[in-house]
Amino acid sequence: MGHDSPAQRPDPSDPYLRAAQTFPSLSDEMAARVASFGAEEVLADGALLFRRGDRSVDFFLCLDGAIEILDADVKGQESVVHTHVPRQFTGELDLFNDRTILVTARAKGETRVVRVGRAEFRRMMAAEPDIGEIVMRAFILRRVGMLLHGTAGVALVGPSHAADTARIETFLSRNGMPHRRIDTERDCDARGFMECFALTEADLPVVVTEGRALRNPSNAQLADALGLASSVDPDHVHDVAVVGAGPAGLAAAVYAASEGLDTIVIESVAPGGQAGTSSKIENYLGFPTGISGQALAGRAQVQAQKFGARLLVSRGAVGIDCENRPYTITLDDGATLQARAVVVATGARYRKLDLPRYAELEGNGIYYAATAMEAGLCAAQTAVVIGGGNSAGQAAMYLSRSAGHVHMLVRGAGLAATMSRYLIERIEASDRITLHPWCEVTGLEGDRHLKSLSWTDRRSGATQQHDVGALFVMIGAQPNTDWLDGCVELDQAGFVKTGSGETFCSSAHGIFAVGDVRAGSVKRVASGVGEGSVVVSAIHRYLESLEQ
Repeated sequence: MGHDSPAQRPDPSDPYLRAAQTFPSLSDEMAARVASFGAEEVLADGALLFRRGDRSVDFFLCLDGAIEILDADVKGQESVVHTHVPRQFTGELDLFNDRTILVTARAKGETRVVRVGRAEFRRMMAAEPDIGEIVMRAFILRRVGMLLHGTAGVALVGPSHAADTARIETFLSRNGMPHRRIDTERDCDARGFMECFALTEADLPVVVTEGRALRNPSNAQLADALGLASSVDPDHVHDVAVVGAGPAGLAAAVYAASEGLDTIVIESVAPGGQAGTSSKIENYLGFPTGISGQALAGRAQVQAQKFGARLLVSRGAVGIDCENRPYTITLDDGATLQARAVVVATGARYRKLDLPRYAELEGNGIYYAATAMEAGLCAAQTAVVIGGGNSAGQAAMYLSRSAGHVHMLVRGAGLAATMSRYLIERIEASDRITLHPWCEVTGLEGDRHLKSLSWTDRRSGATQQHDVGALFVMIGAQPNTDWLDGCVELDQAGFVKTGSGETFCSSAHGIFAVGDVRAGSVKRVASGVGEGSVVVSAIHRYLESLEQ
């Protein structure tokens, strides 16, 4: 019996192969319980239940007939991606937030459904945990399937090695937005796309969605066009505003929202923070086989939204008025929001090398994360990782699976002082990774993309040059505290100083700091999650003091 070639072999991670979980059929008893939260409707053949681009759509359970789920390609042509039959239900992760829906649903033949409104849907998820678990698993798997297959009608057209192409793809991937990449350097379909939308090389990269071509959009423009952003009511006062959606911020949001606090999360790029760019976190409690930072952040984001937290993506905080109460936070688009308590979880930004040509090669061979996208760009080539922390070790291990060879450069004597022991042992055991102590990069070469680099041994002065596919810079970070503008006390390095014990209170009452942005914090995902969850008890105490 012959074997499939790798290209033909089914992907075991494909949720569409797990139909019983991705598109489950409820039992008659469960369907009856769902029906108690909604109202029956009879739909004529072809009637629309919702259309791609709608916000705040309802949840539908099919009782008789069928519901077709339609995807539109980038030229607007619709096709059926799934047909729900009796006792199956519609929906995916956008039912938990204010984003626009990615697909269209219509009745196939005369169809009888139960429509469950958004408020009742949330009540059902809380009141019927066994049904809620089935629905939540299905919604997550459906989104993973859309990401894997690039459905939902968004295409990114551009050269794969361009910095803006990498920026946009990173933004789409980290925000869980399904898309198809059309590489103008390699893909034979690219020329047809460019002709269809009258595009020139100067327009690239372009995001094509619903028949529109967005020429090199900013992250904020992209978020608005794809319905990722939601509006803010400047007069509404939230109980707590969490600024930053890394592990610490997401943990704070989950616990605050689950305990009934009106919670809003502000995130300038995408959920996950620096951890969201980690290819694999293997020492996080409860995941013995490891989990990617993006997957962990995605689950936490859904969890927070499940409990009612709102998430503002691609909207960064640029200022805060701490003279008046409640606090007023100003966003980078000029909008403002109010909150009684503020959790600062803005983390830190990557440190860069001070080298000629560094800025122009960022995103064009110089990266700060080692995910599948970057690994694919340097497959079978030499990769260089700078840094001795856990992120650098995880990146080296991950890249060693696909790169020709991985060189790790550290300025000191080795890894023992900065890296977890399990990673050090793996790096030492790998014949695909070479560690170079006392070394630093001293030169970069390349035209539009990094082609080679030089590093120098700080003790001997000897320099060697190597052709490389990519350079990964993981040498620490600076705290993102500029927006606080004197509102709270910072240490000499710019991290937020907090009180002793587990209060995480800053020098300003009602403003708390958790995770990497906090002075003295342990730079680990688990500790960030711990701080984010513990701070909520201090927030409760503060809010109670306001009422006395």
